[in-house]
Amino acid sequence: MALTESRTMDVGQKAPDFELINSLDNHLYRLQEMKGKKGTFVLFMCNHCPYVKHIMKLLKELSDQYQPKGIQFIGISSNDVSRYEEDGPEHMRALFKGMKMNFPYLYDENQSVARAYDAQCTPDPYLFDADLKLVYHGQLDSSRPGNDKKANGKDIVAAFDALLNNKKPLKEQKPSIGCSIKWKE
Repeated sequence: MALTESRTMDVGQKAPDFELINSLDNHLYRLQEMKGKKGTFVLFMCNHCPYVKHIMKLLKELSDQYQPKGIQFIGISSNDVSRYEEDGPEHMRALFKGMKMNFPYLYDENQSVARAYDAQCTPDPYLFDADLKLVYHGQLDSSRPGNDKKANGKDIVAAFDALLNNKKPLKEQKPSIGCSIKWKE
């Protein structure tokens, strides 16, 4: 596991559009069709990373709380499944169904979406407004596996609430930290 930080993306930058297959129903979806009424939360994630496993319960709680308020959640796995089989569509589907997750978990097989977003790690979260302009790209909170801090989503909750209350994006946006995306060779 290579510990990696997310890279900076400029606030106000437009979300790169994409079209990917949802591992849950095998249908093709475009970002423009899925975007939320108030905002869209795109999370590069995978099944095997301990940093993602650490936030899965929190992710379920946040999606249950904020999707009804108009923020669409979208998970994307971009890892090379030839080396990390458990990050592939069948395992993605089993994980989300087992956890009763209520948002799409898309498979970026050719890794073009991760490259378009300059995603570096899992988890790597991006929050866009209703016009798909970036308002937050940073950590969910300061908890990490083994640091004895409970995953509470403090930073992303502040970003969600600022967006929903029409406030300016947060000035402090600390990078996310996690496993590196497993690029194809």
